[in-house]
Amino acid sequence: MAATDPQRIALIGLGTIGMSMAALHLSRENTIVDVFDTRPDIKEYLLQTLPNFLANNNPNSDQSPTVNGLIASGRLHIHATLDSACASATIIQEQGPENLAFKQSIWAQVESTAPATAHFWTSTSGIAASAQQADMADKTRLLVVHPFNPPHIMPLLEIVPSPSTAPERVEFAREYFSLPPGESRHRPVVIRKEIPGFVGNRLAFALLREACYLVQEDVVSVKDLDTILMASLGPRWAGNGVFESYQQGGGEGGIKAFLEKLGGTMQEVWGGLGDVNVLGSEKTEWKRRVIQQTDEAYGTLTKEGVWEKEERLKDFIRAQERRYGGEK
Repeated sequence: MAATDPQRIALIGLGTIGMSMAALHLSRENTIVDVFDTRPDIKEYLLQTLPNFLANNNPNSDQSPTVNGLIASGRLHIHATLDSACASATIIQEQGPENLAFKQSIWAQVESTAPATAHFWTSTSGIAASAQQADMADKTRLLVVHPFNPPHIMPLLEIVPSPSTAPERVEFAREYFSLPPGESRHRPVVIRKEIPGFVGNRLAFALLREACYLVQEDVVSVKDLDTILMASLGPRWAGNGVFESYQQGGGEGGIKAFLEKLGGTMQEVWGGLGDVNVLGSEKTEWKRRVIQQTDEAYGTLTKEGVWEKEERLKDFIRAQERRYGGEK
């Protein structure tokens, strides 16, 4: 079966990522989505929550499908057991807790009941597929599909196979997410080898660590640091990325000239980057300051605030698409 063929997707876990992935998959007209979650009020929760994601995934919210309409048409099924949800699936995607023991257990159970040809995807933010495969007999089917939140809007999906994952399984996932789901064009990237945090989060966490260090050292406030990022690196990297930006920054000599001209300054900065600790009792004094300043600057995000943020994200993504003409 090709990635362009009609698919039946079983979604395990319907938290924020699960709901967003449901909206992404349902934006394709040739999909059926089966959902399973252990919460007892799953149908009521789905009826209340999923419409927000469906509307935000449709440029004309008046034409967004209703949950009851999707159920009545047979495109959305709510299941009481994991086995029934997976029984007819061509793709099984898990969005459960970031807990290795849970994931090992769930995939062993899925493997015992799913069709032999089904593709297995885990939406983990950092647990490698190779670690999750421990109790599986066939280790060739499982790979990571790491979305950036919210995945029904954000284009990036990191596809991270284990050393045992079959190449055709990787290519199937890449092709599936290369198709245009509704108004948003996703950009899947295959990560060549497993590494903690994959790539997107490693870049984000590296920046966050230095940001926390700078606030801890009272070099800059939380609010001003965000202003600096949004007024400089944010728009530049959104338009060009890291390496293309420095290729341009080096002028005619490209990134080679940039590294030669500013190598000394770069090494001085790299050698003095902040060392802060998130866990334990040492080097965590930055937490209180960062949390206090962030709460004072931004407060609690409301439902309206989330909607506004997602509308801004879509504006930025549309601008990227105009820049690159839909290029993947």
